[in-house]
Amino acid sequence: MNRIRRLQATDWELLRDVRLEMLSDTPMAYVESLGAARRQTDTQWQERAATMSGDSSITLVADDGTDGSPISGLMRVVIKQPQDPSRALQAMLISVYVAPEHRGLGLADQLLDEACAIAGAELGAGVIELGVHEDNARAKAFYERHGFEYTGASRPYPQDKARLEIVMARRLSPAGPTQPGQAAADRVLDSKP
Repeated sequence: MNRIRRLQATDWELLRDVRLEMLSDTPMAYVESLGAARRQTDTQWQERAATMSGDSSITLVADDGTDGSPISGLMRVVIKQPQDPSRALQAMLISVYVAPEHRGLGLADQLLDEACAIAGAELGAGVIELGVHEDNARAKAFYERHGFEYTGASRPYPQDKARLEIVMARRLSPAGPTQPGQAAADRVLDSKP
């Protein structure tokens, strides 16, 4: 059974290990190369862990609940400040990984549900957005099952500019009985072409 918790700055060695595993396992899924990650110093990994556990970035990790246990899954969400103050605060899902031996067991579902709950209730985001490769039907279906919709937007895929990254988004329920920002969140999704 996996425990889901927030990455702490002190988890930098676990972060380094899982990041190297991620880049080795699915190199086209991430902007960083395995070679670049391997060249990072301990100090740089410590700084990365601190940044990934800061005020505008949360990183959830799954492990078996024992101190120092390997990370079996990771999901990172950052908060984007909208240029238009009438728009909802947005969260962006920028990193998702589940170790091969934990795939197909519902861990990605658990991580995503927790990430969406935190982004809405704790961080106050009205929308969470992500990009998925245009040819990745499995990922698109996964996010659709979790309430994500196509926004109509796309952008060049970072690792191969000839391909597209499709933008998907999901409305969130910010904390509080009146759900502040929900109307603005609705405008983000309802304004899709």
